[in-house]
Amino acid sequence: MKLIIAAVMVLSLTALLFIIFRKKLGFQWLTQFGTHLVLSALGVYVINFSGLISELYIPLNPMTVGTVMMLGLPGVALLVALKLIVI
Repeated sequence: MKLIIAAVMVLSLTALLFIIFRKKLGFQWLTQFGTHLVLSALGVYVINFSGLISELYIPLNPMTVGTVMMLGLPGVALLVALKLIVI
């Protein structure tokens, strides 16, 4: 079973590298991804430690940072609303 999983991983990595270099994307997408990652983590950090809402703490984990990465500032508002209303 581990051999099958390893083979799928190698095949996926090979296909991904082929697509990246075939379309001449280079590493520009990696810089853009890193910038979005840092800015989304910074947005969650600012909400946590700004002190505007004293009872609010949104954990910095891959799920929350990914939500903010995909949705931007509305993602931060979504997390704040979920924390205040639901949880």
